[in-house]
Amino acid sequence: MARTLDLAARPAAGANPRTATSHAKVGIVAAIVGLMVVAITTIGNLVIADSSPVLASQLAWPFGLGTTGLGVMKIGVAVVLIGIIVRLWYRVDSVTQALTAIVGDAARQPTSPTTISTDIGPAKVSANPPPPLLIHRMARALWLPMLAMGAMALVIGLIVGLAASGQAADSAAFRGLSAWAQGTLFLGEGLLLSGISFLLGSILAGLREGGGEVQAALGAPVKTLTMPTSAKAFIALMAVGMMAAIGQFIGYAVVATQYAGNAAVFATNAAWLGPLREVALGVLLSGIVLALYTISRVLGFQFTRIRELITTAA
Repeated sequence: MARTLDLAARPAAGANPRTATSHAKVGIVAAIVGLMVVAITTIGNLVIADSSPVLASQLAWPFGLGTTGLGVMKIGVAVVLIGIIVRLWYRVDSVTQALTAIVGDAARQPTSPTTISTDIGPAKVSANPPPPLLIHRMARALWLPMLAMGAMALVIGLIVGLAASGQAADSAAFRGLSAWAQGTLFLGEGLLLSGISFLLGSILAGLREGGGEVQAALGAPVKTLTMPTSAKAFIALMAVGMMAAIGQFIGYAVVATQYAGNAAVFATNAAWLGPLREVALGVLLSGIVLALYTISRVLGFQFTRIRELITTAA
């Protein structure tokens, strides 16, 4: 796994693009393990449901284990995305070499910085590759801390959930521990989705930077797609989703420490936290959808630009 994470950065210059990496295999294994965990919790829930009476404390461990299984599957997604980043940079080097062989590398004077209209959207023309945006620098710096904190939160939440399952279902201890477990588990899920979002942001950063490098290497004007509205919405949804995930954790912490001794008040105050945690994950997933859509638009723009370079050499 450590070797996989080391490869999240750009491969060394001259690296063989055919070099095999373990990202896909590790990601698939993580997905299978997560699916098996979820299957185990499903069986556990069915066994518990067949017993009488069904106690809330009996459902605590399947809830924690199932949520953790979903987190493991998200880690698998993240590892696969890391592999895509590595392959992206191999692609940049390969395309640069191929285009140089086709159109040559004679120096050409670029036009003055300006904004143009394309079929994909507005783009900027400059002499050099564009510098990384603040959000791109943040994405490259924060994806790993987010994934690490998310994994730790899931482990802590699972342990607390197991502790809750050993308490009497109608006790203050059970209510407090179960609230802490739910808030921590879904904070972990939110952090994992934020890590995935930052990896997608890193892919967008690589496409932007790598596309500029390819054009500059040919001496051509560097045309860069301006940030689409979908990318701006992706950033906004990621921020809102993460704030909601943190908010539900704080809410569960307050409920666990202030109202665990009163069952009726506890239930009333905890009722709105379940929907909030689901909304947090839904908003983060909506942002991920927009990030993937933005990646498709950027790839379309770069394909058009490559064709333009081949046909017009400018």
